[in-house]
Amino acid sequence: MNLPRKNLPIGIQTFRKIRENSENYYVDKTAYALKLMNGGTHYFLSRPRRFGKSLFLDTLAELFSGHQELFQGLYCYDRWDWNVCYPVIRISWGGGVVHTREALDQTLHQQLTHHEKANDLPAAFVDLRSRFVDLIERLHAKTGLRVVILVDEYDKPILDNITDHPVAREMCDGLRNLYSVIKDSDAHIKFAFLTGVSKFSKVSLFSGLNNLYDITVSAEYSALCGYTDADLDTTFAAELPGLDRHEIRHWYNGYNWLGQSVYNPYDILLLFKDRLFKAHWFETATPGFLVDVLRDRQTWLPELGQLQSDADLLSTFDVDDMSTEALMFQSGYLTLGETEIFGGNTYYRLRFPNYEVYRSLHASLLKAWTPNSQQNIRHRMSLYKLIEANDFDGLHQLFKSLYDSIPNQWFTKNPIAHYEGYYASVFYCYFCAAGFEVTPEKSSNAGRLDMVLRFNGHIYIFEFKVVLQDAKGQALQQIKDRGYANPYLSEGEPIHLIGVEFSTTRRSVVGFDVETL
Repeated sequence: MNLPRKNLPIGIQTFRKIRENSENYYVDKTAYALKLMNGGTHYFLSRPRRFGKSLFLDTLAELFSGHQELFQGLYCYDRWDWNVCYPVIRISWGGGVVHTREALDQTLHQQLTHHEKANDLPAAFVDLRSRFVDLIERLHAKTGLRVVILVDEYDKPILDNITDHPVAREMCDGLRNLYSVIKDSDAHIKFAFLTGVSKFSKVSLFSGLNNLYDITVSAEYSALCGYTDADLDTTFAAELPGLDRHEIRHWYNGYNWLGQSVYNPYDILLLFKDRLFKAHWFETATPGFLVDVLRDRQTWLPELGQLQSDADLLSTFDVDDMSTEALMFQSGYLTLGETEIFGGNTYYRLRFPNYEVYRSLHASLLKAWTPNSQQNIRHRMSLYKLIEANDFDGLHQLFKSLYDSIPNQWFTKNPIAHYEGYYASVFYCYFCAAGFEVTPEKSSNAGRLDMVLRFNGHIYIFEFKVVLQDAKGQALQQIKDRGYANPYLSEGEPIHLIGVEFSTTRRSVVGFDVETL
């Protein structure tokens, strides 16, 4: 039976626009809205970009405003009192980029003016803080109902200037002045909900706002934004024929905040439109700042998908204090994996959410780690073909070509080229960017080997060493001496032991040895 297909709401962040056309797909999130109403009054939610935060905020605005006709057939329809229409103040920083405190204040003045005119309340104060407080109090007095405050992209003015610390701090000061009003006006507020990409510490941005309930890492709200497997199999069932369901999960599912895993909506909508498996979400914005940070910190790339953190570290995000773990988690390039509790402390192992992010992030990092993009593309294509053919002589030559192609001038001017982990990071990054799913630093009783690849019924065990002078066979001998292959012998698949040595003086591959078991 062929189900009728509907319109894909790509880029639509307006609840009314989606619901007024019955031919649009819509994933019902109103059950979460009711749960929020029953569980508290002041909330904060952090999610990566393009996860549907703005649409959910708009849904809340229409719900509190009592627009019953938009919710017919949805979960909340028979569970909401449509006779009450609350006054709603919406503040959004998503409309543009501001680079000065004056521009920040002007943008907020414009938004407050809009609300004052819409409610026939002329401005009574000049300064922003007093004006915001006054608007909340007068709306409460005029309607007899407490006010709903919805703030979208609360952190965008800071993130837009994150590489310019003085300006970012100015933005932080201005926003702190604004958000402190929410705490001081608590008696006049029915409900408050703030969303953003990052989670700045309460000390830096939400000073005094200690009644804000953070639902970012919460099992019951893990799927508040994003699509679940059930959503794909029901709401989008008509789009699935012709697409490999396993590949959809592999490419795009996996974002998790201690509860149900979800897909990024933008990925899914573009997949159903183009019918192609591509890095739809990743390509919407190149993570230039993130790549620069990882490069400047000389990050050991093989450990990115295995970082560990605790709850405090993940929420420590300030202009002058951004841990690698928090930065990658809050931007969506890592998500929560295993959780362990020791001594009353919660620890998380971070992982790549899915194949799209894993492959695309390493491709972006590779551009920063090596200077020639055209050669990178050719090397990645050759690498895949050589592994597919088990052409180890060709692989040896490719590795030599890979490092020999890096000009000496780049080595002398780039600080990351002088630490030994650079060589192994590039090696690992090429495999990931080529599309191979490798296991870095695999632990065994004998120690930690550098990399394991399973591909086409073969197992490849890699060990690489950085040596001060030409060497031969050290890496391969270490694989054999420590028995790195032992855990795989019972599987009955061909096992290839591959040792690679890099010379810091010659800046090239000087040893490449292969033994097949």
